[in-house]
Amino acid sequence: MTCVPLARRRAGGYKRIMPDAIALPVDHAYRTQRIALIALLIGALGIAFAPIFVRLSEVGPVATGFWRTALATPVLALWMGSESRQRSGRASRRPSSLSDYGRLSLAGLFFAGDLAIWHTSIRYTSVANSTLLANFAPLFVAPAAWFLFKERITGRFVLGMLLALAGAVVLMGQSFRLSADHLFGDALGLLTAAFYAGYILSVGRLRAEFSTATIMTWSGAITAVVLLPLGLSDGEAMLPATAAGWAVLAGLALFSHAGGQSLIAYALAHLPASFSSVSLLLQPAAAAILAWILLNEPLGPLQAVGAAVILVGILMARRGSR
Repeated sequence: MTCVPLARRRAGGYKRIMPDAIALPVDHAYRTQRIALIALLIGALGIAFAPIFVRLSEVGPVATGFWRTALATPVLALWMGSESRQRSGRASRRPSSLSDYGRLSLAGLFFAGDLAIWHTSIRYTSVANSTLLANFAPLFVAPAAWFLFKERITGRFVLGMLLALAGAVVLMGQSFRLSADHLFGDALGLLTAAFYAGYILSVGRLRAEFSTATIMTWSGAITAVVLLPLGLSDGEAMLPATAAGWAVLAGLALFSHAGGQSLIAYALAHLPASFSSVSLLLQPAAAAILAWILLNEPLGPLQAVGAAVILVGILMARRGSR
């Protein structure tokens, strides 16, 4: 016999609450997570274009990072302003204290460190090593999320994470080589991953209080403020020489940052940070395919196998994070 819960009416008596009504919040949460997962994967594809834009950029690597955030910030600020005038039902607030601004700035500092250290590491190791090691953020995110925020980490999730990372190594193929001559650059590559892990974790926590637009605007502005003096002190070319050069920077800012990075920030409010970091390993696979299509870079069977292994690892990590 099925027991149907009862609720007291205001005027006395009882009425039946149907099980379907109880299931509505669960269905809504499932739908929200599914939308967030789609946003995360589209965001990963959006930032997969970033290496293409960086390759085509006419300015230095740190300057490219500066323009990525500097050009995106006004657009994001307009979004934030329009959002504050039309508040939705979602519980998000505006920053109002030094603590709020400090935490938003911390996300920007992590992202600035991620870009600056990664660009520096390329000088001391191969591009393949630097790119691969910079994508090892899940190795830092998962234990930190478990220790600091009590996220549930299962054996299936760990296996999926390791499988996705192994797929990333296979994807790089023979381009990835460990050498004593490159230890410093490789260490910087891992440090890049640690900074990106800090960014993912900080944005994930901030999304419990602030909207995507607020976080992206403030963190992007801080990143630009940090990267500008670094680029100037390094003697890099700061201004593109042609209209095409400006178009590349605009594409990086609007498509990869304001678009892709914002979708990732949105998803972090609804998905575990540990799983989100593993899903972002889709980015190097997509970048390799885009480089093959747009830049005629070689893409062989080994790279295809690596990309497939990454997808299997992400799927396994997803099942292990439910």
